Amino acid sequence: MLTHIRINNFKRLSKADFELGKSVVLIGPNNSGKTTALQALALWNIGLHRWYERRSGKGSPEERSGVTINRRDLIAIPVPVANLLWRDLHVRSIAERGSGKQRTQNVRIDIVVEGVTEGQPWECGLEFDYANEESLYCRPLRLNDDKPIQRMPVPTPAAAVKIAFLPPMSGLAAVEPKWEPGRINVLIGEGQTAQVLRNLCYQIFEQQQYWEMLIGQIKALFGVTLLEPHYIQERGEITMAYRDSNGIELDLSSSGRGLQQTVLLLAHLYANPQTVLLLDEPDAHLEVLRQRQIYQMLTQVAEAQGSQFIAASHSEVVLNEAAGRDIVIAFVGRPHRMDDRGSQVLKALNDIGFDQYYQAEQTGWVLYLEGSTDLAILQAFATTLNHPAAQILEQPFVSYVSTNLPQRARDHFYGLREAKPDLVGIALFDRIDKNLAADGPLAEMMWRRREIENYLCAEPVLIAYARQDQTNDLFGFAEAEYRETVLRKCIAEVTNALEVLHKPGPWSEDIKASDDFLDPLFERYFSTLQLPNLLRKTDYHVLARLVPPELIAPEVVEKLDAIVAVAQRAKPRV
Repeated sequence: MLTHIRINNFKRLSKADFELGKSVVLIGPNNSGKTTALQALALWNIGLHRWYERRSGKGSPEERSGVTINRRDLIAIPVPVANLLWRDLHVRSIAERGSGKQRTQNVRIDIVVEGVTEGQPWECGLEFDYANEESLYCRPLRLNDDKPIQRMPVPTPAAAVKIAFLPPMSGLAAVEPKWEPGRINVLIGEGQTAQVLRNLCYQIFEQQQYWEMLIGQIKALFGVTLLEPHYIQERGEITMAYRDSNGIELDLSSSGRGLQQTVLLLAHLYANPQTVLLLDEPDAHLEVLRQRQIYQMLTQVAEAQGSQFIAASHSEVVLNEAAGRDIVIAFVGRPHRMDDRGSQVLKALNDIGFDQYYQAEQTGWVLYLEGSTDLAILQAFATTLNHPAAQILEQPFVSYVSTNLPQRARDHFYGLREAKPDLVGIALFDRIDKNLAADGPLAEMMWRRREIENYLCAEPVLIAYARQDQTNDLFGFAEAEYRETVLRKCIAEVTNALEVLHKPGPWSEDIKASDDFLDPLFERYFSTLQLPNLLRKTDYHVLARLVPPELIAPEVVEKLDAIVAVAQRAKPRV
């Protein structure tokens, strides 16, 4: 089992140093280096086996102890030219010598992996030098640049490590030739998983025990039965079908991408026992329920196969599943372990959700609102006003309180703060009869009007909604004018009803605008037009885009200013 890795100057990673374990999840935004870390392990494995095949046991001078690796041998890291493996394509640098003269020296890729085999720990470091566009040199890591060359020994257990890289499912080819194992590995490394799924199943079918297990797992997950693959020798092709819940037999290409992705993962695991499995986005093409089931199944199958798996993922579901029991490495700034922070933090994160901590690390601040409509209204106001908050609100870390209870927001915020002590936040509540904390890391504020929808309630805004996108018809009748007339009539009727019920008027700061005015208004309006209600509470944010700048209350600007102030105090992880 691999237990640790250190990476220098490889592709997107200038430096990375993190722990590994039986099951590891690498989490992070796009282009953050997760796949790069998987590829670094694949490069280390290729280099180790090449060196061991050609140099082990030979008495070559240390200066010539390296071996050449051809770019085409990098099955799991397909690149058109070798220098793409180096950080920022930087393969050489200028160094000063003692005489003051400059000299050119190679920039090395260093990859050091630690592991445990049969209870014995080991460490193996390799360095890679650029040779030309088609090749690079690999040798054991030099231990000190300032002394005569001394290199890290290559332990025998390290050479026994098997690593298999698997990208996500790329679709399924209509016709699949039978490939040799080496060609299967090349196609997988190139991301052409569409070309190998039936071949993997054919390999598993020859091991009946694994085939039966695969059939049972797919049946349990998707309710379909995989049928045995057939090799048609005359055409050199492998065909495969499945039987759906109605007993209809269909070609495997007719199945959904989620089913194909699951078959690919499980077949790959069964085909590679006692292997370090590098899985790039195993949750691809799977909906939420399946993501949780597949992660649990991968863990169980890998354990039964004596395998270790390291998976790169974007899934919050996978993140939450892994957080409580496995190692999670966050690729936010420098890669770091996220789940080793003490029992108090783990308890808080279990209650809150591990994905929340990840977002807190990434943004450094959090916004609390009642619901997603509130966010959409704030975004619309900020855009109309050309306010700096518009950019900040494009991708905030927002948590929806829904109950309008300040304590809910406080519990969530201070739970996150146990893990990120410099986290700041702002909470916006509807008007409530509770004391809010004026100072502190969580700025608590409330609307002076009853709720945020009150700031949409202006007659010109509602009329603008009725008239928008309406034109004269063929008979010259003004549809826009008709709809305005209907809406004005409905406003008057709802206003009269509010008076009868002794409730505040529609333009009052004290009315609960969404429930007591807007809901009955648009029910009556669309009913009069003989249309289904096209504007319910979750859609009221569309009205915000119709509020002209001069009708946006000064208080809205105050709240947007406060959001900007909090966001500017944030300290994202760097």
